[in-house]
Amino acid sequence: MAPKVLDSYALMAFFGDEPGADLVRELILKAEDNKVNLLMSVVNLGEVWYSIARTTSPEIADQYVGEINGMAIEIVDVDWQLTRQAAEFKADGNISYADCFAAALAKIKKAELITGDNEFKQLDGEIKISWI
Repeated sequence: MAPKVLDSYALMAFFGDEPGADLVRELILKAEDNKVNLLMSVVNLGEVWYSIARTTSPEIADQYVGEINGMAIEIVDVDWQLTRQAAEFKADGNISYADCFAAALAKIKKAELITGDNEFKQLDGEIKISWI
């Protein structure tokens, strides 16, 4: 079973019941049934936190992160290999540094990136992307 990497965009769509939420919900349910391996960089989890904290409060953001930690999503810590690959993506293109970590995780794990963020279009072909 090939792993899939969630970008912060995917989880924010899920929590906001925005377009793509159903696909993310389906992936989370499949992960809970051990039918798919879902990954997310801790950097991208931080993106989710600050996005929610900015619009609501740090306490609400903490609640969402607690909910994410209870899901079948493996939160991957950052090491030098991941950081180096993210930095290479950043040096080569006009992608936010946090998004580079999602792309780097997808590349290193040979995983499919789940996102709706158009910034990743320039990496289409270098990493496998599933658009929501």
